[in-house]
Amino acid sequence: MTATTPTAVPAAPDTASPDVTVTVIVHNDAGRLPRAVASVLRQTHAGLEVIISDDHSTDETPQVARALAESDPRVRYLRLPENSGGCSAPRNRAIELARAPYLMFLDSDDELPGRAVETLLAAHREQEIDFAMGAVERVRVDTGRRSTWMAHLVDERRTVHGIESDPRLFFEHLSTSKMYARAFLDRHGLRFPEGIHYEDQLFSAQAYCLAKAFTIVPEPVYRWYIAPYASAETASISNQRHRLENVRDRVHVQRLIDAFLAESGHEPVREDKDHKFLKHDFRMYAGDLPYRDDAWLSGFADLVNPYLETLSPGAYERLPRPERVVLQLVRDRRLTEARLAARGLGHGVAPRATVVAEGRTYWGEEVPATEAARRELDVSDQEYDVRPLATAQFRHEIVSLCPGPGMALDLVVRTYDPGLRLPVGPQRAGVVMTPGRHRMTVPFRTDPVRPGVFEGRVRVDLAAARLPVQGFAGVRHPLLQLDVAGARNRGLLLAPLDFPRMTASAGGHRVTVEPEGRGAGRLQVRWQPVGVTARLVRPAARAVARPRVRTAARLVRGVLR
Repeated sequence: MTATTPTAVPAAPDTASPDVTVTVIVHNDAGRLPRAVASVLRQTHAGLEVIISDDHSTDETPQVARALAESDPRVRYLRLPENSGGCSAPRNRAIELARAPYLMFLDSDDELPGRAVETLLAAHREQEIDFAMGAVERVRVDTGRRSTWMAHLVDERRTVHGIESDPRLFFEHLSTSKMYARAFLDRHGLRFPEGIHYEDQLFSAQAYCLAKAFTIVPEPVYRWYIAPYASAETASISNQRHRLENVRDRVHVQRLIDAFLAESGHEPVREDKDHKFLKHDFRMYAGDLPYRDDAWLSGFADLVNPYLETLSPGAYERLPRPERVVLQLVRDRRLTEARLAARGLGHGVAPRATVVAEGRTYWGEEVPATEAARRELDVSDQEYDVRPLATAQFRHEIVSLCPGPGMALDLVVRTYDPGLRLPVGPQRAGVVMTPGRHRMTVPFRTDPVRPGVFEGRVRVDLAAARLPVQGFAGVRHPLLQLDVAGARNRGLLLAPLDFPRMTASAGGHRVTVEPEGRGAGRLQVRWQPVGVTARLVRPAARAVARPRVRTAARLVRGVLR
């Protein structure tokens, strides 16, 4: 055996030939590996094998993996002789050892739902297809919240004959949500590209294009645990967007996909693939722009702009206007303005200013210099000046935030009205939030500073919030309310991105005021019960809220009537 040959625990000689091989890739994840493997062994379809493919872990993973292999004859352990730094090599080496006609892939920090193998294998046995795919259940490790990844693409059972019939599927680029026919992979020599990140995107694009038919089932077949706010040291590759190398890798794999589409005769779906890049890949970086420094923004523009120039014009035209604005500001290297525009993405936040020329309204304070820029920065369709007040778009920014007495905050709030939608003169405003069932509104007056800009001062006493008797544990993002002639508008209240966190205690709660730290960067207020409220009041309230207790209380009330 050479130094570069992976070592593997052979399959038990008495193990029946499996129907499905599930490869579990792992690197330095001894703690979660048993959970992943157990999720495979618990499958309702038992005719399978598990290959643990270890990318040369240096923690306790080898010992854990060998113990798992010794405890069940369906489990085999493969250890790569050196770390490859990615997911591709461990998967490819496992494919070489796999004994089953159908293959699946699982990451060590995720799980398979109990009927995943049975569900996908049934789709293969119903008709001849190249792969079957199902729904991916995403679980937030910080909140436990569950959602379905790209739910609109997997909401009904169907068989797709060629990616051209539904190129939206490029958005579902995970290799782990699918069961592949081994013959399909071998026929096309389809393996995971080694030495690059975002290998799933290239592998999935190739599989979509090469497959003659594949079946989609709406049932969940993969449970994906995500930690969106993990530290930089522990974040997954896709969450390391703060690194310019991450941007470079993502652009590189897009170019590889483009080359494959051209070589394989799939140019007709290029616009759909370009739209996916703009709507998904670029959009993730765009949301982070407010938090990046000038050097990072400049490096980002250097990396993405040459590639953006190669994309189909139709791909841009399919985007919402706010996303097109951010893209164009980056392409024009108006990077400070790109930060401002990015804070409004997905939230209906207006720009600070617009300029009108030849009957068209443009984002910012200057008329764009080129025809292309004028096309992309034309925000006339946003109708800042004519929308009803309830849906009008403004921009509310906290320009000063200071602690007041007790649990009070002294705010200076500036409102930008680029459409000159508000009447001349002072306006009635308020800061609104609802911790629990009772809404808290703190009124104040905001005065005109110059046309389209208003400013006001307000003291928000958090101790005045009416909290539930059992206390309140949660986060609230205050809104800015405007009342004009009987009409009302509420919008985001943007905070400075870097003010120091403030904490105070009162009324059985610890209250923290901080910048949101992601996305738009809203003002964020966090309540956490402490003391007697946490130890006694909340547990008692939860006990009373149990169904049996509520039912008994209703019966008692009925008898006493």
